Amino acid sequence: MSGQSGYVNMPSAWVEKDGTVSLGFSYDAPYGSFWVSSTILPFMQVTARYASINGIPGFTNEAGQYGIEYGRYKDKVFSAKLRLLEESAWLPSVAFGAADLQGTGRFKGEYLVATKTLGSANNLEVSAGIGRKRPDGAFAGVRWSPISAPNWAAVLEYDANDYPHDYRAAETYAGQRRKGLVGAMEYRWGWLGAQIARHRDHFSANAYVTIPLSEREFIPKLKEPAAFQQKDAPARASLADWQHDGRPGANLVQALAKQDFKNIRVELDGDILKLTLTNNRISNLGRAIGRASRTALAFAPAGTRGFEITYTKNEQPVATYEFLNLYVLSNYLGGLVTREAFLQTVIVRAAAPADRIDIDQPAMLAGLNEDVRIGVDVGHDGNMVQVRSEDREANRFRLAPKLGLFFNDPSGALRYEIDAAANYDRRLGTGLYLNGMVSANIIETVSGVTQKSNSLLPHVRTDIAEYKRGSRFKLNKLMINKYAMPAENWYGRLSGGLYEEMYRGAGGQLLYVPKDSRWAADLSVDALQQRGFKGLFDARDYRTVTALGALHYRLPADITVTARAGRFLAKDTGVRLEFKRRFFSGIEIGAWYTKTNGKDTTSPGTPSNPYNDKGVFVSLSLNTMLLADTQAIANMAISPWTRDVGQMVASPGDLYDMIEKPRRDLTLGDGLGNLGERPDEQNLAVTYPQARPIGNPWPAFRLRLAQAASSSPTLPEWVKGGGLAAGAVLGSALLDKPADRFFKKHQDSAVARGFGNVGKAMPVALVGAAGAAMAFGDDRMQNIGLISLESVAGAIGVTALGKYAIGRARPGEERGPWEKVGNGGRSNSSFPSGHSAVAFAAVTPFAQEYDAPWLYGVAALSAAGRVSGRQHWVSDTVAGSLVGYAIGSWLWQSQRENRSSFFSINPGPKEISMSWRGSY
Repeated sequence: MSGQSGYVNMPSAWVEKDGTVSLGFSYDAPYGSFWVSSTILPFMQVTARYASINGIPGFTNEAGQYGIEYGRYKDKVFSAKLRLLEESAWLPSVAFGAADLQGTGRFKGEYLVATKTLGSANNLEVSAGIGRKRPDGAFAGVRWSPISAPNWAAVLEYDANDYPHDYRAAETYAGQRRKGLVGAMEYRWGWLGAQIARHRDHFSANAYVTIPLSEREFIPKLKEPAAFQQKDAPARASLADWQHDGRPGANLVQALAKQDFKNIRVELDGDILKLTLTNNRISNLGRAIGRASRTALAFAPAGTRGFEITYTKNEQPVATYEFLNLYVLSNYLGGLVTREAFLQTVIVRAAAPADRIDIDQPAMLAGLNEDVRIGVDVGHDGNMVQVRSEDREANRFRLAPKLGLFFNDPSGALRYEIDAAANYDRRLGTGLYLNGMVSANIIETVSGVTQKSNSLLPHVRTDIAEYKRGSRFKLNKLMINKYAMPAENWYGRLSGGLYEEMYRGAGGQLLYVPKDSRWAADLSVDALQQRGFKGLFDARDYRTVTALGALHYRLPADITVTARAGRFLAKDTGVRLEFKRRFFSGIEIGAWYTKTNGKDTTSPGTPSNPYNDKGVFVSLSLNTMLLADTQAIANMAISPWTRDVGQMVASPGDLYDMIEKPRRDLTLGDGLGNLGERPDEQNLAVTYPQARPIGNPWPAFRLRLAQAASSSPTLPEWVKGGGLAAGAVLGSALLDKPADRFFKKHQDSAVARGFGNVGKAMPVALVGAAGAAMAFGDDRMQNIGLISLESVAGAIGVTALGKYAIGRARPGEERGPWEKVGNGGRSNSSFPSGHSAVAFAAVTPFAQEYDAPWLYGVAALSAAGRVSGRQHWVSDTVAGSLVGYAIGSWLWQSQRENRSSFFSINPGPKEISMSWRGSY
């Protein structure tokens, strides 16, 4: 009923297949839920649901009162399930789950559950678990599917939810429900599924559709245009004719333009034919290059020795394919040469500025007759209907309907607007574009949103309803964008104009993308002014400058992590973390969380717990759902609340988004993708390569544990080290009172406050540096970075035990150095200092590996800062520093070589001996 895999209301440890998304609606009195569930990782399932409670008004039941149109009470619930142990022949799968994370807590709960499948056909599933709150106590479930009717299943569970303790249960049917047995019947047919359940006194129902995102496409490409045919080619010209007559090159451009290629440039450099082009329809980079090379083979002059084809985005080079042997290329495209043999004659690489053909070739293209018409398309690029026109220079016009939704205002749970949106893009020069959008409202209910923003921050987003009401006709965007590739691996953009519905201004972005690397970094700076509500050229008084640096890193399983740090729209500074995963279908699911110094203390935030911007987003690749290939994408993002903290302006042309997809295709597998479009290669993994999967970390982790255990100190070493540490801590305790008196006297000074901030931030910075070393360093640095993070984890564990065991009061509690902690609890006690332990644990492996003792001085700044901020006694920081140093040294000694096995061959006079030694 909640969307998570399980029985009726009780969960199981089973998670759907990796990449599965399910959408459904359930009703179990008094609760109704629209839900979406996704297995975003092989071992993790997340669920979001929009739940309603019959019998409780969202705001009021009094006629004429504001909020009466909202209807019954509604809540947003986010849940997650993590599989801890995968099922084996003898052991069950085990999972831990939590509901209503970061929400109101109306449906909050945690559980631990084990599930085992039984029977020769594994058609019997049994689960048992225990929960807190929802479910409350022990629960169980059974599912049996007949072998003769595998689409059907019978379900029995013990529902352990304590419904009378639910939110305002006395006012709803929940107050009458009790724990007990529930039986159900299920049916699945393809992607569709349904369940009917019988409870003690009522029925419940659940219907859903399951979508496998791990499939490349959902329907075949029945309307995909065929590749260029050799029989349609004209007689081949000579090299001399190409040099003196522009018509052969113009014919090639025209043939490519008919296949949706844009910004086509052709140059004959000796006997090498060079092309730069892009394709706004074909989604696979290799297939686009393959179709271009087929066409070039038909039109290239006699005597051509090779091709250089560069794929561009906004006329900036992204990927270059060098074909060194055209005879082998022709045979490969014809199915006469293997892929392995063809790879010996092609170079696939990231493009450089030198690959760009800058000439506009007016003489060559002047004679081309381009029949550019405005046409009406039905079902094209995912639009029900659209009016569009586009030429070979990517000048385009499109008019299509646009739907906007506005959730959860007291005046109505769901409000909408339908606009007619016209987009116009015009090429003004090389890499210089005019981009505009106007919209006219057809029908809307958003104007009924009358609740004023309660935000105490600058209203950078919370006045959105005012913009929706402002005018039926709006100029949504009018931008001049200049794209450039100033150097190899660097891309740039300068922009000015009307960015979006709410902001105008000028700015730029610089992106660095190293070759064959999993990371990229960019910096965006924009000077902005808030636009007026009318949606034309009116403006408001609010002005700001945003500056955000971003680091993008690709993990296994096509997971991309992005960290943005800097200044946001409301002049707040902080960090925004984004996680997304791209599935084989091209569909992406992700989430973001922002933490800034902007204190959003009004509802839904509080002074003690300010609201932080967060949400989920989905990028739907429409290519999987249409009959012809397309690059069209539908983007959706949902945030629990529209607030002003941690907000960004809509980018007029994000550079990382621009190059991300072609660079991914370039670096996956051999980089060819579906270049040949050969029937014998369509089922090969190399044709549609997938990202490296998430491996099982346990063997490597077990090896490191074994290495650490084998190098643990002996008893005499423990005694000696413990004695020295105890002496150092006791000796430093003599400084506890004098140091605290000094810093108490100067606690209001800027120096003391500055040291306190350094002490608080330094461990975070050092852990981040260790993570960066593990992500971006060479093999040696990656290993030391991992040891550093392991040391940090160990230091956190040891200091947590010490805090609980000793429970010492902090200096700020004014209890004295030998008193127990007060109301804060032992987890917040003073001894030992966790910040000091983490700082020394992070730097010790690097200091010892690279002979850099000055790093200990950097870590000591954290300890000094904690004392100056009166968060710790001197002896606390000494103890924490010793803990971090000891753990870091121990793990560095045991894992610095990280040799898991040794193999040797020893030849002798009459024999050869081989030996292998390993630790595991």
